[in-house]
Amino acid sequence: MKAPSGLLPGTKSVPFAVGLAAHGDRTAVITADGPVSYRELAVRVDATARRLGRERRLILLVASNTVDALVVHLAALAAGHPVLLVPGDHPEAVRSLTRAYDPDIVAHADGGRWVLDERRPASAHTLHPDLALLLSTSGSTGSPKLVRLSHENLQANAESIAAYLDIRDTDRAAATLPMHYCYGLSVVHSHLLRGAAVILTGLSVTDACFWELFRTARGTSLSGVPYTFDLLDRVGFEAMDLPHLRYVTQAGGRLAPDRVKRYAAMGRAAGWDLFVMYGQTEATARMAYLPPELAATRPQAAGVAVPGGSFRIQPLADWPGEATGELVYTGPNVMLGYAECPADLGLGRTVDELHTGDVARRAPDGLYELIGRRSRFAKILGLRIDPQRVEAMLEKHGVTSCCAGDDDELVVAVTGAPDAVGRTEVRRLVTAECGLPARAVRVCVLAELPRLATGKPDYRAIRELTRPVPEAPVPGPGAAASVPAAVDLCGLYARLLDRDDVTEDSSFVGLGGDSLSYVEMSLHLEDALGRLPDHWHTLPIRELRQPSAPPARRRNGLRRRTLEMSVALRAVAIVLIVGSHIHLFWVKGGAHVLLGVAGYNFARFHLTSADRRERLRNVGRSAARIAVPSTAWLALMLLVTDDYDLTGVLLLTSLLGPNDGFWFIEVLLYMLLAVAALLAVPRMDRAERRFPFALPAGLLALGLVGRYALFGLDDRMHVPLVATVFWLFALGWTAARAATVRQRLLVNAVVLAAVPGFFSGEPAREAVVMAGLTLLIWVRNLPSLASVNRVAGVLAGSSLYIYVTHWQVFPYLEDRSKLLATLASLLVGIAYAALATRVATRWRSSHRARKASLRARRAA
Repeated sequence: MKAPSGLLPGTKSVPFAVGLAAHGDRTAVITADGPVSYRELAVRVDATARRLGRERRLILLVASNTVDALVVHLAALAAGHPVLLVPGDHPEAVRSLTRAYDPDIVAHADGGRWVLDERRPASAHTLHPDLALLLSTSGSTGSPKLVRLSHENLQANAESIAAYLDIRDTDRAAATLPMHYCYGLSVVHSHLLRGAAVILTGLSVTDACFWELFRTARGTSLSGVPYTFDLLDRVGFEAMDLPHLRYVTQAGGRLAPDRVKRYAAMGRAAGWDLFVMYGQTEATARMAYLPPELAATRPQAAGVAVPGGSFRIQPLADWPGEATGELVYTGPNVMLGYAECPADLGLGRTVDELHTGDVARRAPDGLYELIGRRSRFAKILGLRIDPQRVEAMLEKHGVTSCCAGDDDELVVAVTGAPDAVGRTEVRRLVTAECGLPARAVRVCVLAELPRLATGKPDYRAIRELTRPVPEAPVPGPGAAASVPAAVDLCGLYARLLDRDDVTEDSSFVGLGGDSLSYVEMSLHLEDALGRLPDHWHTLPIRELRQPSAPPARRRNGLRRRTLEMSVALRAVAIVLIVGSHIHLFWVKGGAHVLLGVAGYNFARFHLTSADRRERLRNVGRSAARIAVPSTAWLALMLLVTDDYDLTGVLLLTSLLGPNDGFWFIEVLLYMLLAVAALLAVPRMDRAERRFPFALPAGLLALGLVGRYALFGLDDRMHVPLVATVFWLFALGWTAARAATVRQRLLVNAVVLAAVPGFFSGEPAREAVVMAGLTLLIWVRNLPSLASVNRVAGVLAGSSLYIYVTHWQVFPYLEDRSKLLATLASLLVGIAYAALATRVATRWRSSHRARKASLRARRAA
């Protein structure tokens, strides 16, 4: 596209944003929904630029890693409108900066639509001709202090990065970092400059879907801050097969030298390069890089200045030493200056060189090394945090504090038990101020703040306060309305999952949630939030505060909802099982559908990004939640009836025979233990992370050996029954990992081929199983109502307990009324589920109290 001709004379634009169409039909953006060519992107940018109007206006863009947000951003740069980028996941920052700068247009997502909220036809501000972009300084999310960047800054920085990374038009870079962050934005800019493609996604590197997208898109580069590399270690990045990966870049904070060396060696072995980089928002993004060939021998160095830039060392009196002092940078990417109010938007250049605040030395080999900070600023998880500002903010809330931080954590020391706010509230205030995740903020309550002999705070002592402090109780769902919504959700998670370590960055699966607790949690969340986003169980709590789906509508006074297919199948299946056993009707096959659902939920809730040991602990907890209440009920029945023996109580009849009605419980338990044993092998754990679809598909093929009795096995014999039905569990697991239509078709083909003939002479039963498994593969949600969801949720959440107890309920009532026997069986199971959950919760609380008491006695 060409720059719009109707703008005011003298309006400037960013060349790479204007020249998108020159790259023709090359792929510009790749998302999970498919590719977008440069020609298509240019058309959309041009149309949006025309919508932005002929007069220059200040545009506040609520940024996200989506094509819509990118189009608005590029349209503004091409048409000369200054853009203020604000994180889309931080509503307080949006409100704060909207109040502070009174933008002329606010661009944001509204449900499934993208909205340009035009607040006035012409700008209320004086906008300097050079002003192109406004970014928050690292860590100052929501602060009125912004970095003013020019069109030349953006173009020069993109050209510099493209040069030293040797970005080619065949490259495809994963945009793993948020667009409002200067590092993430520079990845987008530098690749669009060269006609390369950007893989645009909001998925975390811990999500298997991210790697599926990266491989499908033939990704060539990956970027991350130090925390990203922690996550890469966790998901087994070293063992991944990424044949097109050319290089990995790291910035946003210091990566420990030993890890730089390790990743450099990893790259050499796999055929990709590691670029360690150094930058600040005030320099548009990057000032230095370490050539990949030096990463193994000089891992502690920041490197050399980027093309077009230069460094000098300004001596400091309190940092003696030859070639040591504050690092000062000069280059075309140095900002125009800061803005602290709307009047500053009319300023031109007020800064010619950038005093970084970092203390550095120039080594004999010409590389620069960072050795400290002039001020107390800390860079935590890539965000630059001003502890003094945090202290001032807390002082306004009546809290006396001292703060200090390192690369991973901000320690907030407060005196006594704050009167105005509690420990949880202190953490919430700090995270809202800094944009840090709650896990990176540690609140320590001290009798007195540590002081030096001079009376000044002893910040070194504060940094050493690494001992965890018990958190204040988290409010439950009945808390007062003044309690923030985020805290309420934390309380809900803490109560339903019986955890005392819930933070805003916790997720359902990360806290060990499984299929038994999933239903109850989803019902409570729907009441609190309306319709839930897909994959809510993998999202951190802070993201659930802004569900991507629109609120549930009402029709004829009823709230319209959706019901997840796996929950619907569990609810229907348990009713079919009980009703068929009582002969109220005769629709068999429900138990075998539940085996597929069990495999599906195993993949969703247990095969998370957690490390191998945590995965195994979570599987163990789920197995215990099946075995303990089942054994307890059977043991009670052994005492009061003659229907069972010790083999049944110990859940061994599937192995020792003769088989009884509890075969489903036993088989499910055995399969969980078997796959846990398999994934306990480190190599198999890495294989599952690397091949999330292929591994269960292989297990499915192995399970078909038992299905077809190729070695004399028969599903009507008792030894071993699990071998003949394991393929159903593996099929559900594979269905959960099927990310493409082709993969789902393959799984569905197995259903249509393997189910017929499995139940000899029972075509109706086979039809039920085929229908249930096909729905599980293809349908994620069903249209529903809140009332229907509640009934289905209770039945699904209690299905295990109903299955265990109904054998001892219906014989006393079926002769009188089969319908009454069915209803009574369901109600008794539901009651037993509530009792078992309450007993388990009290036992865990008592166990924690005993452990705490023991620790206290040992400490004394």
